[in-house]
Amino acid sequence: MNLSRRSLMLGSAAVAAGAFARPAFSQTPTIKIGVLADFSGLYTDLLGPPGVECAKQAVEEFTAKEKGFGVEVVFGDHQNKADVGSAIVRRWLDNESVDMVIAGPNSSVGLAASFICKERDKACLGVAVTSTDFTGKQCTPVTVNWTYDGYMFSKGVALEIVKGGGKKWFFLSTDNAFGLSLTEETSRFVEQAGGKVLGNAKVPLNASDFSSFLLAAQNSGADTLGLSIGGSDLATCLKQGGEFGITNKMKVAALVTFLNDIHSVGLNTMQGLLFSNSFYWDLNDRTRAFTKRVLPRMNGTYPGMTHAGCYGVTLHYLKAVAALGAAAAKKSGAATVAKMKELPSDDDAFGPGSIRADGRAVLPAYLLQVKKPTESKGPWDYCKVVSTTSAVEATKPLNEVGCPLVKT
Repeated sequence: MNLSRRSLMLGSAAVAAGAFARPAFSQTPTIKIGVLADFSGLYTDLLGPPGVECAKQAVEEFTAKEKGFGVEVVFGDHQNKADVGSAIVRRWLDNESVDMVIAGPNSSVGLAASFICKERDKACLGVAVTSTDFTGKQCTPVTVNWTYDGYMFSKGVALEIVKGGGKKWFFLSTDNAFGLSLTEETSRFVEQAGGKVLGNAKVPLNASDFSSFLLAAQNSGADTLGLSIGGSDLATCLKQGGEFGITNKMKVAALVTFLNDIHSVGLNTMQGLLFSNSFYWDLNDRTRAFTKRVLPRMNGTYPGMTHAGCYGVTLHYLKAVAALGAAAAKKSGAATVAKMKELPSDDDAFGPGSIRADGRAVLPAYLLQVKKPTESKGPWDYCKVVSTTSAVEATKPLNEVGCPLVKT
């Protein structure tokens, strides 16, 4: 995105230009949105600058000037550290009049941000939070998880692979809330389908050498390697796995896979992999129309699921602000999130949907398979749809989530 690291680190104090800002002398209320993400580490491509641009796209389309309030977009680099992310959120809410935080990637950071937002009564909207605790046992009245969670990632892939004969699994899991939650969810589906989990190796974040973990998986007797890792760690692991020949000896379930991962690693290594996403740019006429509109902002990158999530959740949030009134929305994030749950959602990236009492967005999911190089028609034409999971089936049942906001 042609942004220097220094400018990204200072981005939490930067505002979107032009139509997104209001003159200082204006009496019109201004809603301020903060995108909290990784702008300098292994998850930069997963959300980072493209996610900010998609949030700005939503603001532009919403035409906030006609709704009686202005909108500003700021961003900050949490560096995949919960304490750094927490410090940014506190500064935003206490000193910089931020009204809503978009949280991602990194579940630990997202959970920390949600607790601070609850204390300050500000909305915290997840677009790259894998841990089901975010809308589960640690849910809050100000929290929404829009794009995916570990349940959505795990269900279709685990059931499909076990059905296809991959019954003995070994996991490599990032040693944090993201990796451990994803492995826990996937293991449950593997066992429900009649499979067995033989082991789980915990991998440090931002690892450079996966050889010992890959050899442990190879020696375990498992026929399926489950990768509960993401970002550049996934790319590194898959490339090294290919060098070891593991990807030829075992089925590989890259549980958290995004469009930018495929672009980075390449079809030769990724071909045939199954994964779940709630958005794919070439899914239908509406997703293609959204992609066409946002591409000029993306510096050559096509929107992936988390980028689209920034667009969808921002658009729905602004609709709720308009329905509630900007003054009331600025006063209470809980009231704004309650309005988001009350209103049906609908946008070109995700189509129609809703938000449950626990804060989980109810959206369809798609089991995708990476194409062979001979099947691809060009750059970014990487996937084909294997099956569609209904919105209800793609979300964890309410009676299992453990959210105290859910009436039993």
